[in-house]
Amino acid sequence: MEEKRTSVFENGLIWFGAAVSIAEILTGTYFAPLGFSKGILAVIIGHIIGCVMLFFAGLIGGKARKSAMETAKMSFGSKGGLLFSVLNIIQLVGWTAIMIYDGALAVNGIWGIGSWVWCLVIGGLIILWILVGIKNLGKINTVAMTGLFLLTIVLSFVIFKKGAMQNVGGEGMTFGAAVELSVAMPLSWLPLISDYTREAKSPVKATAVSAVVYGVVSCWMYIIGMGAAIFTGESDIAQIMVKAGLGIAGLLIVILSTVTTTFLDAYSAGISGESLSGKINGKWLAVAVTVLGIIGACFLPLTDITDFLYFIGSVFAPMIAIQIADFFILKKDREDRKVSVQNLSIWLIGFVLYRFLMTKDIIVGNTLPDMAATILLCCAVEFVAGKISSKKKEEKKVS
Repeated sequence: MEEKRTSVFENGLIWFGAAVSIAEILTGTYFAPLGFSKGILAVIIGHIIGCVMLFFAGLIGGKARKSAMETAKMSFGSKGGLLFSVLNIIQLVGWTAIMIYDGALAVNGIWGIGSWVWCLVIGGLIILWILVGIKNLGKINTVAMTGLFLLTIVLSFVIFKKGAMQNVGGEGMTFGAAVELSVAMPLSWLPLISDYTREAKSPVKATAVSAVVYGVVSCWMYIIGMGAAIFTGESDIAQIMVKAGLGIAGLLIVILSTVTTTFLDAYSAGISGESLSGKINGKWLAVAVTVLGIIGACFLPLTDITDFLYFIGSVFAPMIAIQIADFFILKKDREDRKVSVQNLSIWLIGFVLYRFLMTKDIIVGNTLPDMAATILLCCAVEFVAGKISSKKKEEKKVS
């Protein structure tokens, strides 16, 4: 991948594009049964939790000047970190397929020429974005983001000008579950953000802007989806655009938002591949991931992504919790060993704990308590290990 220091503004644009997505709008529709006020509160609380974690994850890569999966090696060892590279590539292939599927379905609702055709069109544009390369996307991204910003404002007015709340049916959701679903989206970017902050001229500022821009815009997307369901009684964004007469503008919103978001997934899959082996060409792996995503979008039923989001959370929440503990609290770098059995064991405990907490209704969701518990466990184990090591050294001196 190309080496280039990116500005704070460029990082902000990247994460604006990441947040504007049909998947986020669709996820927002699930909040409708809570009502508008409680729904907004759940969205905001969840995004504050998720984006604080996103900031810390990005800051590690920005300060260390390493990609997300290279920073994982600092906590899990040079070989132990490869587990997360593989898991990350798998989840990014999944995300690429889901994003193309959602985008194609929505565009086909506006111009019905066949979802598979739109899968090919959107996939082709993502490949074009990859081949252009992130260092050459500056002006293209500025134009694309300006257009998206204006079109999304129009979409917001179309939805909220209705003013009257509709009766929203469907299965109810607890407040805690809604918070967790709100945390889940920024959490899904944890294993990616360092791929972009590592190249920032000002790592702290760029990471802060990335997390804030993503958080604010992602909340906006969730609220658009929730508002669509509550104020129009319609959860199909494509149909809302058609009824509002947006036509071509609606097509552009869906296609551009899908391309700019999914590009990050495919691009990061390439970077994760490079961390597996120096022989892997990241750009062409990113293209291959996009092709797999197109195939998945054409042939797999990818309608409900909540289980997928929770799986990502259960894998990567304890991972980043351990990295935060190692980098900011313990000041440990374990890349000099092949595998950190200690941290991999703690990660497994964190993974199991996350799955257990999913069965409980906690008002702040289950990511925050899982990460807090994992960080505390990481620090406690390191303290005990240090004590044992010191005792052994003393015994050697005596003998």
